[in-house]
Amino acid sequence: MALHPQLQAILDASAGMPPMESVAPAVLRASYEALTAKAPRPDVAHVEDRMIPGPRGEIRVRIYRPDLADGHAVITYFHGSAFVICSIDTHDVLCRHLCLQSGAVVVSVDYGLAPEAPFPAGPDDSFAATRWVAEHAASFGGDPARIIVAGDSAGATMAIVTALRARDAGGPAIAAQFLIYPVTDYPDALPASYVERGEDCGLTANAMRWGWDLYITNPADRAHPHASPLRAPDLAGLPPAYVITAEYDLLRDEGKAFAERLTAAGVDTTLVHYDDMNHGFMGMAGSLDRADEAMAAAGAWLAVQA
Repeated sequence: MALHPQLQAILDASAGMPPMESVAPAVLRASYEALTAKAPRPDVAHVEDRMIPGPRGEIRVRIYRPDLADGHAVITYFHGSAFVICSIDTHDVLCRHLCLQSGAVVVSVDYGLAPEAPFPAGPDDSFAATRWVAEHAASFGGDPARIIVAGDSAGATMAIVTALRARDAGGPAIAAQFLIYPVTDYPDALPASYVERGEDCGLTANAMRWGWDLYITNPADRAHPHASPLRAPDLAGLPPAYVITAEYDLLRDEGKAFAERLTAAGVDTTLVHYDDMNHGFMGMAGSLDRADEAMAAAGAWLAVQA
């Protein structure tokens, strides 16, 4: 199936822009925030920012509530980043739609990014934030017994690693994991999707390698399961998973491979593949019909899991 015409038009319009890896991280972050600030934002009942304690200092989180009742499931959300860019501001629209479609409280986490905060800062921040959510959920209408970890791209990596660490540490209990086109493995041996979709589809292979190399400063850490969770020796005992992949995404194959490993380990796993979408399409919820369909389907699954 061809790439969705709306996405092809966006790619055509961006032709001639400098490659992501050629731009300073600070400049990239500012440009992404300016771009996403223009997107329409659906209303939710309440939104607030808080600063919470983390292993390296304070972490900013943004809390979205679907209503002001108590006892909601809580989705701890980690934004995509290629390990370097984006923030809770660039993913504000996505988190609002996720809150409304799932009926859950969403806590979006501004975990540390490379190069200022290389591995393992992001996973450490993410796990600390999830522990904070478990301890303080009742203060913002959440149920600490119904915590879900979620994220897109490198944020999905943070969600997976948080679930692994929570399993190995004996808590906090995680009810489910929602993984949108996850990064699961350092590309030592290029999967077919890196070759087939590594150019002209949005996120490029060169940009992804650039992000990885800023994030992993010690080459020995490339195989660490908290960096490349596809290499974790045992995935048994992880919570049910909903995994989204896109055909026109260089991360397609590692997302599918991770879903297959979860299934083989006995984890209840739902893999949903979108044949005409590319990397990042879920961030267009509210502007792209297929993203709205995908968010509604995921929200229904999340509501059942929680």
